[in-house]
Amino acid sequence: MDPTGPFASPAPAPVPATPKAAKPPAKRVVPPRPVLSAAVVLGFVALLYVVEALDFVLGGRLDDDGVIPRDFSEWDNILWYPFLHGDWAHLTGNAVPLLVLGFLATSGGIKQFFQVTAVIWLTSGLGVWLFGSYASHIGASGLVFGFLVFLLVRGVFARSPLQILLAVVVFALYGAALWGVLPGQPGISWEGHLFGALGGLLAAWGVSRDARAGNAQGRG
Repeated sequence: MDPTGPFASPAPAPVPATPKAAKPPAKRVVPPRPVLSAAVVLGFVALLYVVEALDFVLGGRLDDDGVIPRDFSEWDNILWYPFLHGDWAHLTGNAVPLLVLGFLATSGGIKQFFQVTAVIWLTSGLGVWLFGSYASHIGASGLVFGFLVFLLVRGVFARSPLQILLAVVVFALYGAALWGVLPGQPGISWEGHLFGALGGLLAAWGVSRDARAGNAQGRG
């Protein structure tokens, strides 16, 4: 009998390959859209240079618009103080770690990156406004310290070995900067560093909490 004839048993349908599960955003190490992530971080740093160029043209007048602790007439400076820097060296010292740490902090996606940035930004600004020494506190170093601590501790919260490994590398590169959360060199806003770091810790905890809540809903 011809096995290919009209009475032959139909061939079994091919079993579709099971798609590989995507890594949860809370445990990613590499940004899901690296080109977009690079563009966002580069755009922010470029904006810092534009603002500093404007301040240079104005003779440094913008430097007085930083966070001034406990001054209710200047509370809104919290919204833009990271854009202001004392000079080009101050800006460049923040720009390089911002590019590296900011890009790594986008691994959970751009939306999460903006949320993390907002938490660090506001925690640093409000902490300085409430507890800082009386001066005009300016600069994006609070964001730098926030991203640094976020990257150092998020792997512990998320129980992600790859993120913990990345944290070891990040600590090797920038860990010495953490001494900046302590009082030290005059004219340096250690308070901005300290509260920026606390903001990074808070952001990492929030990201892991949201991830756990999402997993619990998925199992429900």
